[in-house]
Amino acid sequence: MPENATEVTAAGIARLAGVGRAAVSNWRRRHADFPQPVGGTETSPSFALSQVEQWLRDQGKLAEVPLRERVWQELSGDSATAATALVRAGCVLLLVRDRPTPWRQLAAASDAQLAELLPVALSEVLAVHFGAPTESAVHTPGARELLPSVPLLRSVAELAAELGPRRTFEFLLGRHLDANPRQYTPTPPEAAALMAALAIPSASAPSASVTSAQTSSAESVTVLDPACGTGALLCAVPHAAVLYAQEAAPELAALAGLRLALHADGTDHPEAEVRTRAGDTLRADAFPRLAVDVVLCHPPFNERNWGHDELAYDPRWEYGFPARTESELAWAQHALARLRPGGTAVLLMPPAVASRRSGRRVRADLLRRGALRAVIALPAGAAPPYGIPLHLWILRKPVAGERRSPELLLIDTAELSTTGGRDTGGGRDSVDWTTVHATVLDAWAPFDRLGTAEERPGVSRAVPVVELLDDDVDLAPARHLPPPATAGGTAELVHVRERLTDTLRRTAELTPSDAPFTAGAESVGSAPVHRPTTTVGELARAGALVLYAGGSGATADATSVPPVSPAPVPAPAPPAPVPVLTEHDVLAGRAPSGVLPEGVAEEPVRIQEGDVVVPVLGGGAVARVMDAALAGAALGRNLQLLRPDPAALDPWFLAGFLRGTANARRASSYASTATRLDVRRLQLPRLPLADQRRYGERFRALAEFEDALRLAGKLGEQLVQGLYDGLADGSVPM
Repeated sequence: MPENATEVTAAGIARLAGVGRAAVSNWRRRHADFPQPVGGTETSPSFALSQVEQWLRDQGKLAEVPLRERVWQELSGDSATAATALVRAGCVLLLVRDRPTPWRQLAAASDAQLAELLPVALSEVLAVHFGAPTESAVHTPGARELLPSVPLLRSVAELAAELGPRRTFEFLLGRHLDANPRQYTPTPPEAAALMAALAIPSASAPSASVTSAQTSSAESVTVLDPACGTGALLCAVPHAAVLYAQEAAPELAALAGLRLALHADGTDHPEAEVRTRAGDTLRADAFPRLAVDVVLCHPPFNERNWGHDELAYDPRWEYGFPARTESELAWAQHALARLRPGGTAVLLMPPAVASRRSGRRVRADLLRRGALRAVIALPAGAAPPYGIPLHLWILRKPVAGERRSPELLLIDTAELSTTGGRDTGGGRDSVDWTTVHATVLDAWAPFDRLGTAEERPGVSRAVPVVELLDDDVDLAPARHLPPPATAGGTAELVHVRERLTDTLRRTAELTPSDAPFTAGAESVGSAPVHRPTTTVGELARAGALVLYAGGSGATADATSVPPVSPAPVPAPAPPAPVPVLTEHDVLAGRAPSGVLPEGVAEEPVRIQEGDVVVPVLGGGAVARVMDAALAGAALGRNLQLLRPDPAALDPWFLAGFLRGTANARRASSYASTATRLDVRRLQLPRLPLADQRRYGERFRALAEFEDALRLAGKLGEQLVQGLYDGLADGSVPM
């Protein structure tokens, strides 16, 4: 590889070495031979990747750069933008997948020859997938454009031989999205899957109710996403004849097209025609005469500059001209305009669209004419912005002469989150998607067939349209659903009270005795005991423990490589979902609540019995020892896992001392918006293993006491709220 062909930032070096950015800063200060910057700025310098790799190897901090990391660093350091480089990589991945033999022949040529030959080969492959090049958003790059990226393209093909073209592109795209969170608003795969299942019955999980005739029919479905982003919604459609996509940003449109073309694997995702266009959908619709079966859309929210002035007389506003502040209602009407009669659209909306007064006339006309069929409130954390409970709107293009249903289905799943949405304000790991999917589809399926559905207090109700056509036309589900009955009635409250009584009795038994307090007062009073200490970082370097960082595919800390690296726990056989332990789970002391998304290229860190898990955000002192019930779960974001060598460290001793308030304060750093814990700076006393185990037993007893207190608090809250609700609705007698 030519010298300085790829540059890497301090963050990239930290990722390569599996350390924090602070460690890279320390290396630059302490080591005179650390590579000098070759680009970037004074505050954000960049370094030659080849020089950095060599230095890390010489220092014993890097055995070998994983291929996927090398490819990502080459892509992010490409002379073009990362998005442009990713588009070129996607084109080559299509060639590698569709025509492997010609690719091998091309790859044998020199870099200059390959750059000259690639455009012809790529244009043939792209024409097969995307049609006429003059219309497609995916354009064939020229030889001059390709030449600087040839080393990257060779590396991408090498990674494809290891992971496969589809997983390679998903890995690189995922990294690109994670590296630029403010530029993109992705639709999470769980939300996309729910939207596809609502629009296309056979897109939901296979069941006995889905017949082969339905599946066959679904394979001829045409689907449009007019604001496709990176194509997440269309990727959730398992069977379709043609996929149409439009996106205002040209590079995003190209990435979406390539992702959709690579997504087909001939089994669960058979090949579909892909038609991707770049352009502003509302101002310059690329498919003005299109009539599709399904529209799926996650439109941009709260757009003021959507074309209000120049589109005043557009024929798409069949249900009323949207106000300047109602861009989402413009997208809803665009979706209806592109549906065939009887076709279905599902849009992800901000909750304000259901109740803003400026949109009440459009909402009223959608209701009167039977175009709006359902409004579904999702839990906070379902999709960005994660702090608010977004809505799904289901629309149906009216059929001339067809009798319209006089009811609107309202569903509220806002409380179906693993945190209840109260303590954390929602979050991407806080949604119980299994329950959300089941609740929504169980209510929608009978309503879709019959035009009405059985009422479920607090969850769903088919509301007569005439009840909604008042001065506000407020469609927020929570405002029209009857409150849920007290769960289980009086009998359930009696059961909760009995459990609370038993838990309080157990808590009293686990309360620490007064012996240690009186003994301490007689011996040393309130003065702390000073012992020789060590740090987690020193223990890691000595091989007494291994550090792992959480995430979709985190790797071990490069400063903590023991003589023999423990083998990762093998992944469960598909299609069983992989549970993910989130930071909220650790803080709440509960079982894993997350699920690992499909298609993650990197092997996640798997939890083993005896591991110690520590949240790194928030500045608190929390450490939890993993038991056998948690073994095999994946480690979530913002968590550090410490895997002690049982011959050197007792896990309960380790977790207990990590929880010291002063210890956490010394190891914390502060930014403008968050407090971060540097686990490697946490201190422990140097004690023989026998003494560690004695401490460990005391810390284990304290943990049991803490769990009992936590359960007692939850049961107490449940009993008190149940009594309030029961007395209020009359289910609990005076």
